[in-house]
Amino acid sequence: MAARLSQLRITGGVRLRGSIDISGAKNAALPIMSAALLCGETLTLENVPALMDVVTMTRLLEGMGVKASALQSGHLTLNGADIHHPDAPYELVRTMRASILVLGPLLARCGRAKVSLPGGCAIGQRPVDQHLKGLIAMGAQIRVEHGDIHARCTRLKGARIVMDLVTVTGTENLMMAATLADGETVLENAAREPEVLDLARCLQAMGAQIEGAGTDTIRVVGVQHLHAARYAVMPDRIETGTYLVAAAATGGEVLLTGAAPQTLDATLEKLREAGAQIECTDQSIHLKMHGRAKAVSLRTAPYPAFATDMQAQFMALDCVAEGTGVITETIFENRFMHALELQRLGADINIQGHTAVVRGLPRLQGATVMATDLRASASLVVAALVAEGQTTIDRIYHLDRGYESLEKKLTALGATVERIG
Repeated sequence: MAARLSQLRITGGVRLRGSIDISGAKNAALPIMSAALLCGETLTLENVPALMDVVTMTRLLEGMGVKASALQSGHLTLNGADIHHPDAPYELVRTMRASILVLGPLLARCGRAKVSLPGGCAIGQRPVDQHLKGLIAMGAQIRVEHGDIHARCTRLKGARIVMDLVTVTGTENLMMAATLADGETVLENAAREPEVLDLARCLQAMGAQIEGAGTDTIRVVGVQHLHAARYAVMPDRIETGTYLVAAAATGGEVLLTGAAPQTLDATLEKLREAGAQIECTDQSIHLKMHGRAKAVSLRTAPYPAFATDMQAQFMALDCVAEGTGVITETIFENRFMHALELQRLGADINIQGHTAVVRGLPRLQGATVMATDLRASASLVVAALVAEGQTTIDRIYHLDRGYESLEKKLTALGATVERIG
Protein backbone atom coordinates (compact mmCIF):
# COMPACT_ATOMS: atom_id res chain seq x y z
CA MET A 1 0.00 0.00 0.00
CA ALA A 2 1.09 3.55 -0.66
CA ALA A 3 2.89 5.74 1.84
CA ARG A 4 0.87 8.40 3.57
CA LEU A 5 2.96 11.16 1.98
CA SER A 6 1.87 10.24 -1.54
CA GLN A 7 0.14 12.72 -3.83
CA LEU A 8 -1.95 12.33 -6.94
CA ARG A 9 -1.15 14.54 -9.93
CA ILE A 10 -3.89 14.80 -12.55
CA THR A 11 -3.80 16.67 -15.85
CA GLY A 12 -7.35 17.62 -16.74
CA GLY A 13 -9.22 18.16 -19.98
CA VAL A 14 -9.56 14.58 -21.24
CA ARG A 15 -12.93 12.97 -21.84
CA LEU A 16 -13.07 9.62 -20.07
CA ARG A 17 -13.71 6.78 -22.51
CA GLY A 18 -13.43 3.02 -22.15
CA SER A 19 -14.37 0.10 -19.95
CA ILE A 20 -13.35 -0.89 -16.41
CA ASP A 21 -14.35 -3.52 -13.85
CA ILE A 22 -15.91 -2.47 -10.54
CA SER A 23 -14.33 -3.76 -7.32
CA GLY A 24 -16.01 -5.33 -4.33
CA ALA A 25 -17.68 -2.97 -1.88
CA LYS A 26 -15.57 -1.80 1.06
CA ASN A 27 -18.69 -1.06 3.11
CA ALA A 28 -19.90 -4.63 2.58
CA ALA A 29 -16.53 -6.37 2.94
CA LEU A 30 -15.71 -4.96 6.39
CA PRO A 31 -18.85 -6.18 8.24
CA ILE A 32 -18.68 -9.50 6.38
CA MET A 33 -15.07 -9.92 7.54
CA SER A 34 -16.23 -9.21 11.10
CA ALA A 35 -18.74 -12.05 10.75
CA ALA A 36 -15.81 -14.48 10.75
CA LEU A 37 -15.71 -13.96 14.53
CA LEU A 38 -19.09 -15.70 14.82
CA CYS A 39 -17.89 -19.02 13.46
CA GLY A 40 -15.25 -21.57 14.46
CA GLU A 41 -14.87 -22.69 10.86
CA THR A 42 -13.46 -21.06 7.72
CA LEU A 43 -15.21 -18.19 5.95
CA THR A 44 -14.02 -17.97 2.34
CA LEU A 45 -14.61 -14.62 0.68
CA GLU A 46 -14.39 -13.56 -2.97
CA ASN A 47 -14.41 -10.11 -4.58
CA VAL A 48 -12.71 -8.50 -1.55
CA PRO A 49 -11.14 -5.17 -2.58
CA ALA A 50 -7.45 -4.53 -1.93
CA LEU A 51 -7.82 -1.44 0.27
CA MET A 52 -6.18 -0.02 3.38
CA ASP A 53 -9.36 -0.55 5.43
CA VAL A 54 -9.36 -4.25 4.48
CA VAL A 55 -5.73 -4.50 5.58
CA THR A 56 -6.61 -2.81 8.89
CA MET A 57 -9.60 -5.09 9.51
CA THR A 58 -7.44 -8.13 8.76
CA ARG A 59 -4.84 -6.96 11.29
CA LEU A 60 -7.58 -6.34 13.86
CA LEU A 61 -9.04 -9.84 13.40
CA GLU A 62 -5.61 -11.47 13.46
CA GLY A 63 -4.87 -9.77 16.77
CA MET A 64 -7.93 -11.52 18.21
CA GLY A 65 -6.81 -14.93 16.99
CA VAL A 66 -8.39 -15.18 13.53
CA LYS A 67 -6.16 -16.91 10.98
CA ALA A 68 -6.25 -14.99 7.74
CA SER A 69 -4.80 -15.80 4.33
CA ALA A 70 -3.05 -13.21 2.22
CA LEU A 71 -5.50 -11.33 0.02
CA GLN A 72 -4.94 -12.48 -3.56
CA SER A 73 -7.09 -11.50 -6.54
CA GLY A 74 -10.01 -10.73 -4.25
CA HIS A 75 -9.77 -14.09 -2.43
CA LEU A 76 -9.53 -14.11 1.37
CA THR A 77 -10.02 -16.87 3.95
CA LEU A 78 -10.70 -16.21 7.64
CA ASN A 79 -10.77 -18.88 10.34
CA GLY A 80 -12.03 -17.93 13.79
CA ALA A 81 -11.55 -21.26 15.55
CA ASP A 82 -9.41 -19.71 18.29
CA ILE A 83 -10.56 -16.27 19.44
CA HIS A 84 -8.26 -15.80 22.42
CA HIS A 85 -8.03 -12.00 22.64
CA PRO A 86 -11.44 -10.27 22.17
CA ASP A 87 -9.94 -6.80 22.21
CA ALA A 88 -10.05 -4.01 19.58
CA PRO A 89 -7.27 -1.57 20.58
CA TYR A 90 -7.43 2.16 19.96
CA GLU A 91 -4.43 2.25 17.63
CA LEU A 92 -6.44 0.29 15.07
CA VAL A 93 -9.93 1.60 15.87
CA ARG A 94 -8.85 5.21 15.45
CA THR A 95 -7.79 4.58 11.83
CA MET A 96 -11.02 2.82 10.86
CA ARG A 97 -14.39 3.44 12.49
CA ALA A 98 -15.75 0.18 11.08
CA SER A 99 -13.75 -1.55 13.84
CA ILE A 100 -16.84 -1.12 16.03
CA LEU A 101 -18.39 -3.93 13.97
CA VAL A 102 -16.45 -6.53 15.97
CA LEU A 103 -18.35 -5.68 19.17
CA GLY A 104 -21.55 -7.62 18.46
CA PRO A 105 -19.86 -10.74 17.07
CA LEU A 106 -17.32 -10.90 19.92
CA LEU A 107 -20.01 -10.57 22.56
CA ALA A 108 -22.22 -13.21 20.92
CA ARG A 109 -19.39 -15.71 20.40
CA CYS A 110 -17.07 -15.12 23.36
CA GLY A 111 -19.36 -13.55 25.95
CA ARG A 112 -16.98 -10.64 26.41
CA ALA A 113 -15.38 -7.85 24.41
CA LYS A 114 -13.27 -4.76 24.88
CA VAL A 115 -13.52 -2.28 22.04
CA SER A 116 -12.14 1.25 22.01
CA LEU A 117 -14.62 4.02 21.28
CA PRO A 118 -14.14 5.27 17.73
CA GLY A 119 -14.59 8.95 18.66
CA GLY A 120 -15.40 11.55 16.02
CA CYS A 121 -14.18 11.80 12.46
CA ALA A 122 -13.62 14.50 9.87
CA ILE A 123 -17.15 14.44 8.45
CA GLY A 124 -18.88 14.58 11.84
CA GLN A 125 -19.87 12.64 14.92
CA ARG A 126 -21.03 9.06 14.50
CA PRO A 127 -22.04 7.91 18.00
CA VAL A 128 -22.38 4.24 18.90
CA ASP A 129 -25.14 4.65 21.47
CA GLN A 130 -27.61 2.67 19.32
CA HIS A 131 -25.20 -0.26 19.24
CA LEU A 132 -24.89 -0.25 23.04
CA LYS A 133 -28.60 0.29 23.66
CA GLY A 134 -29.43 -2.73 21.51
CA LEU A 135 -26.87 -5.00 23.12
CA ILE A 136 -28.06 -4.01 26.60
CA ALA A 137 -31.62 -4.87 25.54
CA MET A 138 -30.27 -8.32 24.61
CA GLY A 139 -28.88 -8.79 28.11
CA ALA A 140 -25.33 -7.51 27.84
CA GLN A 141 -23.63 -5.74 30.71
CA ILE A 142 -21.77 -2.75 29.32
CA ARG A 143 -19.63 -0.07 30.88
CA VAL A 144 -17.51 2.59 29.22
CA GLU A 145 -14.25 3.42 30.99
CA HIS A 146 -11.18 5.36 29.86
CA GLY A 147 -12.38 5.41 26.26
CA ASP A 148 -13.07 1.67 26.04
CA ILE A 149 -16.32 -0.27 25.80
CA HIS A 150 -16.28 -3.25 28.18
CA ALA A 151 -19.07 -5.74 27.43
CA ARG A 152 -20.01 -9.07 29.00
CA CYS A 153 -22.85 -11.59 28.87
CA THR A 154 -23.54 -15.26 29.45
CA ARG A 155 -25.61 -15.66 26.30
CA LEU A 156 -27.40 -12.85 24.54
CA LYS A 157 -31.19 -13.11 24.49
CA GLY A 158 -33.54 -12.13 21.72
CA ALA A 159 -35.25 -8.76 22.11
CA ARG A 160 -37.34 -6.20 20.27
CA ILE A 161 -35.06 -3.25 19.52
CA VAL A 162 -36.40 0.01 18.10
CA MET A 163 -33.50 2.18 16.97
CA ASP A 164 -33.90 5.90 17.53
CA LEU A 165 -32.26 6.69 14.22
CA VAL A 166 -31.24 4.76 11.14
CA THR A 167 -27.69 3.46 11.57
CA VAL A 168 -25.99 1.12 9.14
CA THR A 169 -23.23 -0.15 11.42
CA GLY A 170 -25.65 -0.31 14.34
CA THR A 171 -28.01 -2.50 12.32
CA GLU A 172 -25.13 -4.70 11.19
CA ASN A 173 -23.66 -5.06 14.68
CA LEU A 174 -26.97 -6.03 16.27
CA MET A 175 -27.92 -8.35 13.41
CA MET A 176 -24.63 -10.25 13.82
CA ALA A 177 -25.03 -10.42 17.59
CA ALA A 178 -28.57 -11.76 17.20
CA THR A 179 -27.49 -14.72 15.04
CA LEU A 180 -26.19 -16.54 18.14
CA ALA A 181 -28.66 -15.14 20.67
CA ASP A 182 -31.28 -17.21 22.48
CA GLY A 183 -34.65 -16.64 20.77
CA GLU A 184 -35.88 -14.08 18.27
CA THR A 185 -34.56 -10.55 17.86
CA VAL A 186 -36.57 -7.93 15.99
CA LEU A 187 -34.72 -4.83 14.75
CA GLU A 188 -37.09 -1.97 13.93
CA ASN A 189 -36.12 1.20 12.07
CA ALA A 190 -33.26 -0.87 10.64
CA ALA A 191 -31.00 0.44 7.90
CA ARG A 192 -32.02 -0.71 4.41
CA GLU A 193 -28.70 -0.24 2.64
CA PRO A 194 -27.62 -2.93 0.13
CA GLU A 195 -24.54 -3.58 2.28
CA VAL A 196 -26.81 -4.63 5.17
CA LEU A 197 -28.57 -7.06 2.84
CA ASP A 198 -25.21 -8.37 1.61
CA LEU A 199 -24.11 -9.08 5.19
CA ALA A 200 -27.40 -10.85 5.89
CA ARG A 201 -26.94 -13.06 2.83
CA CYS A 202 -23.45 -14.02 3.97
CA LEU A 203 -24.75 -14.80 7.47
CA GLN A 204 -27.53 -16.91 5.92
CA ALA A 205 -24.87 -18.84 3.96
CA MET A 206 -23.23 -19.50 7.35
CA GLY A 207 -26.49 -20.90 8.74
CA ALA A 208 -28.10 -17.82 10.29
CA GLN A 209 -31.90 -17.45 10.28
CA ILE A 210 -32.64 -13.92 9.10
CA GLU A 211 -35.72 -12.41 7.48
CA GLY A 212 -36.46 -8.88 6.33
CA ALA A 213 -32.93 -7.64 5.56
CA GLY A 214 -33.24 -4.77 3.11
CA THR A 215 -36.42 -3.56 4.85
CA ASP A 216 -36.82 -1.49 8.01
CA THR A 217 -37.77 -4.55 10.10
CA ILE A 218 -35.29 -7.42 10.42
CA ARG A 219 -36.07 -10.63 12.29
CA VAL A 220 -33.30 -12.93 13.48
CA VAL A 221 -33.84 -16.28 15.20
CA GLY A 222 -30.66 -17.24 17.02
CA VAL A 223 -28.91 -20.57 16.40
CA GLN A 224 -26.34 -22.48 18.45
CA HIS A 225 -23.57 -22.38 15.87
CA LEU A 226 -22.73 -20.95 12.46
CA HIS A 227 -20.67 -22.94 9.97
CA ALA A 228 -18.17 -22.54 7.13
CA ALA A 229 -19.30 -20.74 4.00
CA ARG A 230 -18.09 -19.23 0.74
CA TYR A 231 -19.42 -15.81 -0.24
CA ALA A 232 -18.73 -13.15 -2.89
CA VAL A 233 -18.87 -9.52 -1.73
CA MET A 234 -21.25 -7.26 -3.67
CA PRO A 235 -19.95 -4.64 -6.15
CA ASP A 236 -19.10 -1.22 -4.74
CA ARG A 237 -21.98 1.12 -5.57
CA ILE A 238 -20.06 4.22 -4.45
CA GLU A 239 -17.03 3.41 -6.60
CA THR A 240 -19.45 2.79 -9.47
CA GLY A 241 -21.18 6.12 -8.91
CA THR A 242 -17.87 7.96 -8.69
CA TYR A 243 -16.67 6.75 -12.10
CA LEU A 244 -20.08 7.50 -13.62
CA VAL A 245 -19.96 11.08 -12.29
CA ALA A 246 -16.38 11.49 -13.52
CA ALA A 247 -17.40 10.36 -16.99
CA ALA A 248 -20.41 12.70 -16.98
CA ALA A 249 -18.33 15.66 -15.82
CA THR A 250 -15.76 15.14 -18.59
CA GLY A 251 -18.38 14.59 -21.30
CA GLY A 252 -17.19 11.03 -21.77
CA GLU A 253 -18.50 7.54 -22.39
CA VAL A 254 -17.79 4.55 -20.12
CA LEU A 255 -18.86 0.95 -19.66
CA LEU A 256 -18.64 -0.30 -16.07
CA THR A 257 -18.75 -4.09 -15.72
CA GLY A 258 -19.23 -6.20 -12.61
CA ALA A 259 -21.54 -3.50 -11.28
CA ALA A 260 -24.91 -3.68 -9.48
CA PRO A 261 -27.21 -1.09 -11.13
CA GLN A 262 -30.14 -2.05 -8.89
CA THR A 263 -28.30 -0.49 -5.91
CA LEU A 264 -27.85 2.87 -7.65
CA ASP A 265 -31.37 4.06 -8.50
CA ALA A 266 -31.03 7.52 -6.89
CA THR A 267 -27.58 8.13 -8.40
CA LEU A 268 -28.63 7.03 -11.89
CA GLU A 269 -31.75 9.20 -11.71
CA LYS A 270 -29.65 12.29 -10.94
CA LEU A 271 -27.17 11.49 -13.71
CA ARG A 272 -30.01 11.21 -16.21
CA GLU A 273 -31.33 14.53 -14.90
CA ALA A 274 -27.87 15.97 -15.61
CA GLY A 275 -28.22 14.87 -19.24
CA ALA A 276 -26.45 11.52 -19.30
CA GLN A 277 -27.70 8.64 -21.43
CA ILE A 278 -27.56 5.46 -19.35
CA GLU A 279 -28.23 1.84 -20.26
CA CYS A 280 -28.05 -0.99 -17.73
CA THR A 281 -27.90 -4.76 -17.77
CA ASP A 282 -27.92 -6.94 -14.66
CA GLN A 283 -24.19 -6.40 -14.13
CA SER A 284 -23.13 -3.45 -16.26
CA ILE A 285 -23.78 0.25 -16.76
CA HIS A 286 -23.08 2.18 -19.95
CA LEU A 287 -23.04 5.98 -19.66
CA LYS A 288 -22.67 8.51 -22.45
CA MET A 289 -22.70 12.26 -21.96
CA HIS A 290 -23.23 14.64 -24.87
CA GLY A 291 -21.90 18.12 -24.15
CA ARG A 292 -21.94 19.92 -20.85
CA ALA A 293 -23.89 18.50 -17.91
CA LYS A 294 -26.92 20.27 -16.47
CA ALA A 295 -26.79 21.24 -12.79
CA VAL A 296 -28.78 19.03 -10.43
CA SER A 297 -30.12 19.66 -6.94
CA LEU A 298 -30.20 16.90 -4.35
CA ARG A 299 -30.81 16.09 -0.70
CA THR A 300 -29.02 13.25 1.09
CA ALA A 301 -30.99 10.76 3.17
CA PRO A 302 -30.78 7.09 4.19
CA TYR A 303 -31.14 4.45 1.47
CA PRO A 304 -32.98 4.18 -0.86
CA ALA A 305 -32.77 7.99 -1.08
CA PHE A 306 -29.67 9.80 -2.34
CA ALA A 307 -26.50 8.53 -0.62
CA THR A 308 -24.39 10.93 1.45
CA ASP A 309 -21.34 9.10 0.07
CA MET A 310 -22.15 10.46 -3.42
CA GLN A 311 -22.81 14.06 -2.37
CA ALA A 312 -19.24 15.33 -2.81
CA GLN A 313 -18.88 13.86 -6.30
CA PHE A 314 -22.10 15.52 -7.48
CA MET A 315 -20.93 18.81 -6.02
CA ALA A 316 -17.87 18.54 -8.27
CA LEU A 317 -20.14 17.80 -11.23
CA ASP A 318 -22.29 20.84 -10.45
CA CYS A 319 -19.15 23.00 -10.37
CA VAL A 320 -18.79 22.63 -14.16
CA ALA A 321 -22.45 22.10 -15.06
CA GLU A 322 -24.82 24.50 -16.78
CA GLY A 323 -26.98 26.28 -14.21
CA THR A 324 -27.15 26.22 -10.41
CA GLY A 325 -27.47 23.20 -8.13
CA VAL A 326 -28.60 23.22 -4.50
CA ILE A 327 -27.15 20.42 -2.37
CA THR A 328 -28.53 19.69 1.11
CA GLU A 329 -26.63 17.37 3.45
CA THR A 330 -28.77 15.81 6.18
CA ILE A 331 -26.55 12.95 7.41
CA PHE A 332 -23.22 14.41 8.56
CA GLU A 333 -22.73 17.91 9.94
CA ASN A 334 -19.23 18.53 8.55
CA ARG A 335 -19.51 17.01 5.10
CA PHE A 336 -18.90 20.16 3.08
CA MET A 337 -15.18 20.49 3.80
CA HIS A 338 -14.38 19.56 0.21
CA ALA A 339 -16.16 22.76 -0.88
CA LEU A 340 -13.23 24.86 0.33
CA GLU A 341 -10.81 22.78 -1.71
CA LEU A 342 -13.06 22.93 -4.77
CA GLN A 343 -13.03 26.71 -4.40
CA ARG A 344 -9.23 26.57 -4.74
CA LEU A 345 -9.87 25.19 -8.22
CA GLY A 346 -12.10 28.19 -8.95
CA ALA A 347 -15.50 26.70 -8.09
CA ASP A 348 -18.39 29.03 -7.22
CA ILE A 349 -19.88 27.49 -4.05
CA ASN A 350 -21.82 29.27 -1.31
CA ILE A 351 -22.33 27.32 1.92
CA GLN A 352 -25.38 28.18 4.04
CA GLY A 353 -25.54 25.82 7.00
CA HIS A 354 -26.35 22.34 5.69
CA THR A 355 -26.96 23.63 2.16
CA ALA A 356 -24.50 24.40 -0.62
CA VAL A 357 -25.46 26.52 -3.62
CA VAL A 358 -23.21 25.62 -6.55
CA ARG A 359 -23.15 27.85 -9.63
CA GLY A 360 -21.66 26.03 -12.57
CA LEU A 361 -18.73 27.53 -14.47
CA PRO A 362 -17.44 26.70 -17.96
CA ARG A 363 -14.12 25.55 -16.51
CA LEU A 364 -12.02 25.07 -13.38
CA GLN A 365 -8.29 25.67 -13.02
CA GLY A 366 -5.72 23.24 -11.68
CA ALA A 367 -4.20 23.87 -8.24
CA THR A 368 -2.85 22.03 -5.22
CA VAL A 369 -5.63 20.76 -2.97
CA MET A 370 -5.90 18.58 0.13
CA ALA A 371 -8.20 15.62 0.73
CA THR A 372 -10.08 15.78 4.05
CA ASP A 373 -11.96 12.46 3.93
CA LEU A 374 -12.59 9.55 1.59
CA ARG A 375 -15.46 10.91 -0.51
CA ALA A 376 -14.04 14.44 -0.45
CA SER A 377 -10.96 12.94 -2.10
CA ALA A 378 -13.16 11.50 -4.83
CA SER A 379 -14.76 14.89 -5.50
CA LEU A 380 -11.32 16.43 -5.94
CA VAL A 381 -10.41 13.72 -8.44
CA VAL A 382 -13.58 14.46 -10.44
CA ALA A 383 -12.85 18.19 -10.38
CA ALA A 384 -9.20 17.66 -11.33
CA LEU A 385 -10.23 15.64 -14.38
CA VAL A 386 -12.12 18.65 -15.79
CA ALA A 387 -9.78 21.42 -14.61
CA GLU A 388 -7.36 23.18 -16.95
CA GLY A 389 -3.75 22.19 -16.32
CA GLN A 390 -2.42 20.13 -13.44
CA THR A 391 -4.02 19.47 -10.07
CA THR A 392 -2.07 17.94 -7.20
CA ILE A 393 -4.08 16.21 -4.47
CA ASP A 394 -2.39 15.82 -1.09
CA ARG A 395 -3.23 13.23 1.61
CA ILE A 396 -4.49 10.63 -0.84
CA TYR A 397 -4.25 7.90 1.78
CA HIS A 398 -7.96 8.69 2.15
CA LEU A 399 -8.46 7.48 -1.43
CA ASP A 400 -6.54 4.29 -0.73
CA ARG A 401 -9.11 3.47 1.95
CA GLY A 402 -11.95 3.23 -0.56
CA TYR A 403 -10.83 3.06 -4.20
CA GLU A 404 -8.94 0.03 -5.47
CA SER A 405 -6.45 0.65 -8.31
CA LEU A 406 -7.67 4.21 -8.84
CA GLU A 407 -4.82 5.35 -11.08
CA LYS A 408 -4.92 2.15 -13.13
CA LYS A 409 -8.66 2.43 -13.73
CA LEU A 410 -8.56 6.14 -14.59
CA THR A 411 -5.62 5.55 -16.93
CA ALA A 412 -7.61 2.79 -18.65
CA LEU A 413 -10.28 5.44 -19.30
CA GLY A 414 -7.73 7.80 -20.87
CA ALA A 415 -6.98 10.09 -17.93
CA THR A 416 -3.48 11.41 -17.21
CA VAL A 417 -2.89 10.42 -13.58
CA GLU A 418 0.35 9.97 -11.69
CA ARG A 419 1.05 8.97 -8.08
CA ILE A 420 4.06 10.80 -6.71
CA GLY A 421 5.93 10.39 -3.44
